Amino acid sequence: MILYVILPIVVLIVAFVAILLIRALSFKPQSEESAERAEESFDRDAAISALGELVKCKTVSRYSHDDEDEAEFEKLVNMLPTLYPRVFEVCEFMKLEDRGLLFRWIGKTEGEPAVLMAHYDVVPVDEGNWEKPPFDAVIENGVMWGRGTLDTKVTVNGVLSAANSLIGEGFTPENDIYFAFSGGEEVNGFGAVHIVNYFKEKGIKLGVVVDEGGAVVENVFPGVKKPCALIGIAEKGLLDLRYSVRSNGGHASAPKPHTPVGVLAKACTRVESKPFRAHITKPVAEMFDTLGRHSTFVYRVIFSNRWCFSPVLDIMAKKSGGEMNALMRTTVAFTQMSGSSASNVIPPSASMVSNIRLNPEDTVESAVKYIRDVIGDESVELEVVNGTNPSRISSTDCDGWKKLSRAVADTWQGSIVSPYLMVQCSDSRHYGEISDRVYRFSAMALTSEERATIHGNNERITLDAICRAVEFYIRLMRQL
Repeated sequence: MILYVILPIVVLIVAFVAILLIRALSFKPQSEESAERAEESFDRDAAISALGELVKCKTVSRYSHDDEDEAEFEKLVNMLPTLYPRVFEVCEFMKLEDRGLLFRWIGKTEGEPAVLMAHYDVVPVDEGNWEKPPFDAVIENGVMWGRGTLDTKVTVNGVLSAANSLIGEGFTPENDIYFAFSGGEEVNGFGAVHIVNYFKEKGIKLGVVVDEGGAVVENVFPGVKKPCALIGIAEKGLLDLRYSVRSNGGHASAPKPHTPVGVLAKACTRVESKPFRAHITKPVAEMFDTLGRHSTFVYRVIFSNRWCFSPVLDIMAKKSGGEMNALMRTTVAFTQMSGSSASNVIPPSASMVSNIRLNPEDTVESAVKYIRDVIGDESVELEVVNGTNPSRISSTDCDGWKKLSRAVADTWQGSIVSPYLMVQCSDSRHYGEISDRVYRFSAMALTSEERATIHGNNERITLDAICRAVEFYIRLMRQL
């Protein structure tokens, strides 16, 4: 009798394991087209020199225009015709509001045009913590030091140097190509908004848009040893949420059971102990499907059977935090807190702020509701300081994606090109209003150490990376 009970269970277990293993064994990299890569010739010294000149412009953007040096922004724009003369000979050039710059390179046909984006403003620096002056573009041992070398003057230079070189060859693109640069991306400025409005007013339908985003990186996906070229097909939303508690204040010698700071502390721990629900959205699912095929067998078992192992991935993400967790759910990071100005005074009000990055399945409204429900205390007031919903998710089944992927694969041979979800915000989110072919890729191979210098101290780039960016845009422009 026991055998009749146990045997079916054993058979089911064996069948279940067999299904997992068969799916993992068949979960292999998809065949890729192999093609001869043509070497691209251009003036490398001129490209390096041009980036150095851009870096020397102190185009630091701040939330208050009164704290900015407008002359430095004008200096950069005024030097562009000298640095990239052929571009200005051939392309139409427009200055739009809020430091928006738009070039139009007219193509042979009236097909759907492409937009290549970047921003030329940079974040502030703490010069005392830099090993080299941040705006001198010092070159030593094959490396250029300076704010904006990575984020994203290298892209401005890559786009314009590539076009300058191709125009010199007598090349004309098949379709129009627009170069769209903003001077206030770091402070959520409106330069890109005005550019998008220009396209809307003109009724221009875009074939592909490429902005900053992912890069060629290593050791970022479990079990994958090859470099991964990550192209963002969407980006998370942003929500800064203020939590406030008010009281009658008073002397700290006779406090009530809970002070405003204590109430906020409890709210903070509640939110941190109950993370948002995980969602494997289209960008993440496609990333798992692409990179998971190149992983070790154990991880292939997991990624080929997400229907079974999604709870395992969720637990792994919750425990580890970091990038994996950010890909799978809305994240909350408490960043600011304020209370009394004196140690012996109960504050009449106290507040804290969290920076929330919204998963594509969430919105500003749904996130605020979730936070309110988790806290469960009406004395904690919630205020949206600013908020932007997640971007539109772009297609990976179109010519724009194929052309971009081919240019990336040809430039960084041996890398695995994959979609992913960008956890930061960029100007490209505005283009979702007019296109579902918006991609986020920073044309560089970056180490973890180099990535850490973006918005940090000692930002720098190798001279090889400067030239590789130009090569990439030449290859991309030849296809557009």
